[in-house]
Amino acid sequence: MVMRDLLVRGMLAGLLAAMLAIGFAYVVGEPQINNAIAFEDRLHADSGTALEPEVVRRTVQSTVGLATGVGVLGIAFGGVFAVAFALGNRRLGTLGTRGTALTVALAGFTALYLVPFLKYPANPPSAGEADTIARRTVLYFGMLLISVVATAGAVILQRWLAARASNWNAAIIAGVVFLLIVTAALVLMPGINEVPAEFPAVMLWRFRVASLGMQLVLWVSMGLIFGVLTERATRSLAHGPAGSLRAGAR
Repeated sequence: MVMRDLLVRGMLAGLLAAMLAIGFAYVVGEPQINNAIAFEDRLHADSGTALEPEVVRRTVQSTVGLATGVGVLGIAFGGVFAVAFALGNRRLGTLGTRGTALTVALAGFTALYLVPFLKYPANPPSAGEADTIARRTVLYFGMLLISVVATAGAVILQRWLAARASNWNAAIIAGVVFLLIVTAALVLMPGINEVPAEFPAVMLWRFRVASLGMQLVLWVSMGLIFGVLTERATRSLAHGPAGSLRAGAR
């Protein structure tokens, strides 16, 4: 398979998956953001302080802004996903095209979102302090870097061990090493807890579940769509003119 074709399919799969994620975010996530904003408005009303002016109207944020942001993110992730699939294709045992695509998608979701989320979960409006944005950003990307390096190291270790032992034992050992590195990072990295004590726990929980769910929809959908597109393209190539000539020669 040509890398250019994989990139095109990856970005297309990312765009289609982003559409599904946008639908999920609009139905499940946006109500939680609206609830958090309403809670913040009540806090300002109770304290008698003025609300900060909106730079971008809420209606624009929840429609055009949401679609643009998630769409661009989906296309970018789709390109990265295609490269990761090319590196892992035919190196993950007998999973096949769809199995490999889904495995790579779940690995991407875990490395790029789930692990950092476990340490620094998403917070709704009014649940963070503006003065600590820079520190929180640095810590989040530090956790993200650790997660990506741990994932890449686990894959390399698994391939190295697979040449010397069974694939099953190699996968178990690599998985344990990954968990040890991630657990150490989760324990040692500084924690951040800026959620006000009066912020409703149910509202916070629902917002974080919606945030996690949107990313899961994006990555799983991308893996499934990419797997279908690539498998069909592979079959078309196999049954094309060159394939027919090879079959006739046999």
